[in-house]
Formats: sequence, structure tokens, C-alpha cells
Amino acid sequence: MDAKEISLEEKEARNVADHLNDLLANYHIHYQKLRGCHWNVKGKSFFTLHAKFEELYTAALTTIDELAERILTLGKPPISTFADYIAKSSIKEVNTIGMVDVDMVKALIEDMAALIEMERELLTITADASDDGTNDMVNRFMQFKEKNTWMLRSFVNED
Repeated sequence: MDAKEISLEEKEARNVADHLNDLLANYHIHYQKLRGCHWNVKGKSFFTLHAKFEELYTAALTTIDELAERILTLGKPPISTFADYIAKSSIKEVNTIGMVDVDMVKALIEDMAALIEMERELLTITADASDDGTNDMVNRFMQFKEKNTWMLRSFVNED
């Protein structure tokens, strides 16, 4: 696909797609961490967190698909190997087996903060590229995480 087909300059569309691929890599690591938390949460908060983690990983999976499709729309292939995800991601894997629920939530809050920071950077890049489609998509992702970060912080009683 040619970026001109969607009224974007080729160079700017490539730059946006490259940043989206970085975000995609980070989302994959975050998604797997959410799955691990969902599978391994125990204790008094099990029912609450098990359901919340499922909600979050379902949303992350949808986000991953939207990111990959937008990268394709911009004319580049999305990265698609775990080796690439791990190499490109600033978010790190954690072993959720044996993790206590509060530590799981804190790890997810850290991930979300990192993702929000990347998304804010992307909003500037997409605005500079006049890429309103990507901007709207990323803004929606960011708003979802902002709200859920507040909820998770409330769970661990952080201000």
C-alpha cells in the first residue's frame, strides 16, 4: 500500500509505522504478563483480580490486532516474532508464578505507565504527520489505560 492512498506522506507514514511496531512489541509483552497474572493470581482477591486481568488482556489483544492492522494500512509489515517483541520492548517479562496479587497489580501499573508514555510520544508524532486516524486510535488506547491505571492504583492504595 502507498501512504499517499490515505493522503499521508510516505516518509512520515513509515516513521509512524516504526513507532507503532515498537508499541506493538511492548503490548505483546504486556499482554503475556496480563495472561500470567490471570492464570496465577491467588488469595482473597482472586475473583476480583481474575476477572479484571481477563478484561485487561482481552482489551490488550484487541489493541494488538488494531496496531498490526494500522501498521499494514501505513504500508509496513507488523513485527510478528517473540524474539522481535522481546528485543524491541522496553517492558520486561516477569514470572508471575508465585507472585502475590499486589505485586502483580504494581507490575501492571508500571507497564501501563510505560505504554501511556509511548502513546503520548506517538500522539505528537502522528499529529506532526497529520495522521489523524492513528492519532485517534492511540488516544483511545491511552484513555482506556489511564482509567484502568487509576483503578489499579486504588486497589493497591497508591496515590
